[in-house]
Amino acid sequence: MNHTDQNAVHDLIGVGFGPANISLAVALEELHPEIRAMFFEARDTLAWQPEMLLPGSDIQNNPVRDLVTPRNPRSRYTFLNFLFEQGRLLEYLNLGIEFPLRKEYNQYITWVGSHFADQVRTSSPVTGVNFTELPDGTRGYRVTVGSGSTHLARAVVLAHGRTPFVPAPFDQLDSDRVVHLTRYRSTVQRMAQQLRTGRIAVVGGSQSSVELTLDLARRFPDAEVVNLTRGFAHRLKDTSPFSEASIMPEFVDYYFHASQQSKDELDVELRFTNYSAVDMDVLRQLYLLMYEQKLDGERKVFVRNNSVVDAATADVDGVDLTVRERHYGQLTEEHFDLVVLATGFRNFGPGPAQEPRPPLLTELADQLAHNERGAVAVGHDYLVSAADGRAIPPLYLYNLNESSHGISDAGSFSLLSLRAEIIARSLGKSIPNDEFTAVAAAR
Repeated sequence: MNHTDQNAVHDLIGVGFGPANISLAVALEELHPEIRAMFFEARDTLAWQPEMLLPGSDIQNNPVRDLVTPRNPRSRYTFLNFLFEQGRLLEYLNLGIEFPLRKEYNQYITWVGSHFADQVRTSSPVTGVNFTELPDGTRGYRVTVGSGSTHLARAVVLAHGRTPFVPAPFDQLDSDRVVHLTRYRSTVQRMAQQLRTGRIAVVGGSQSSVELTLDLARRFPDAEVVNLTRGFAHRLKDTSPFSEASIMPEFVDYYFHASQQSKDELDVELRFTNYSAVDMDVLRQLYLLMYEQKLDGERKVFVRNNSVVDAATADVDGVDLTVRERHYGQLTEEHFDLVVLATGFRNFGPGPAQEPRPPLLTELADQLAHNERGAVAVGHDYLVSAADGRAIPPLYLYNLNESSHGISDAGSFSLLSLRAEIIARSLGKSIPNDEFTAVAAAR
């Protein structure tokens, strides 16, 4: 049944309740508690990258660059206060590690999110966002969720994460034997019996590809695991503090106001700070594992460099790949029981690995401003504008804007809390709340 409560108009509807919108919920509570927000989350529980919560894996950002600290280190929602409230602060400090376990950071994120449970609807994937006239005659949004119900809001923030990139030839397959990393853990748990002595391919040359290769080797020690990567070798991630100036607020301004040609050049220069590169600790683990297997004469894990997948077919028994050696052209036919794609996510743009806008904005596309490359135009304050230049109700894209704001916006925690502050303060200016103002004046 399609149902709209005509008497309920939210100041803000947030699409997704992962780290970005959790950080925004905190910012609104601390900066603009008068704003009535509702968040719709597709998953049935709050979790951060649940399919990649692998044993022993750690995060890749300084833990103090959390949901709130760069904006407000005195907040109760900091990572350090989470540890303190869990009674683990001294134990954590005693670990002497640079990066926390991903499991623990997931616990931190869900702990913060749990404080806003009354503002969140889980198992509620948003399926449509459209302009509408609100009951008071102003213009706003009608947001439709998977159940068919619709909800009204004065503003919308899209922070539902980027679309997984599935490259050719895998994009032509409809098979549960080919999965993007966003479906990894549930897939290998479901297929555990079949994979114990099978063959598994991991496609990609990223941090995730190495983490997945290591995890598969541990889960299925009798299986053969092959990492297929088109590069000559796995690249070491650029973690120089000079390169990481790219995750400072000043760089966002520098990048945003640069020409498109300059943006392209900067993207190339900074690529290995985040993409197609791997941290030294996991590289050493993989290399040592392969070396030890060679010593034992029982090689099960392989890295196949300079390898391009030209063709793929799938059936109930597995996946057949045609793999080409990139420089000499030799073709090999390979059969795998499972193929895992560590191939990243789509950014906004015209390229084959990109998309012009979030799919949720497809119905609004003709009414929204786009840049010269045909991608949705996002302002410095993360606002989307109308195609004809007229004002539209506030519509924000949050943690999705690498193509306009630089590599710190690549789903990174680095500036998450500062972006939340920009959006929260913008909402505070654009959404008047007469009821709150009257109460505040009476006090």
